Amino acid sequence: LIRRFIHDQFDDRYISTLGAKVSKKEVVVASPKGDGEIAIDMTIWDIMGEKGFRELLKEAYFHGAQGILAVCDITRKDTLHELNDWIAAVNRVTGNIPIQFLANKADLKDQAKVNETDVRQVADAHKSPFLFTSAKSGENVEAGFLRLAEMIASRSA
Repeated sequence: LIRRFIHDQFDDRYISTLGAKVSKKEVVVASPKGDGEIAIDMTIWDIMGEKGFRELLKEAYFHGAQGILAVCDITRKDTLHELNDWIAAVNRVTGNIPIQFLANKADLKDQAKVNETDVRQVADAHKSPFLFTSAKSGENVEAGFLRLAEMIASRSA
């Protein structure tokens, strides 16, 4: 998703993130004050999803986070339910911050183990929006990142 958002590219040779990878992109969103647009520099931390690393990563990577892009893989149901633990770990360090849920691999609907009801239930529990995305096709990728940027801007206005 990050590669698609930053570079508008997709690589199907998946390589799991070890530790964290940091990317940056400036986005322009509507001003929460209603007076035009504002530019936001997004620093995006792609943190490995292994549960065993959650405690190790929290002090190093969660401080200063202003929003969470909570991503699950619709072909693996466990990835949706693990998001609750990740969000709790981040919130213990940051307090409550905006969350945008993304259910990725929408292009693989025929292999889906997660449906809209499942995602809605988890997102609603956190009072957060969700989108189905596809890093492969680009579907809703930019919309997901921009929505998170808008929520962060609204919170700090």
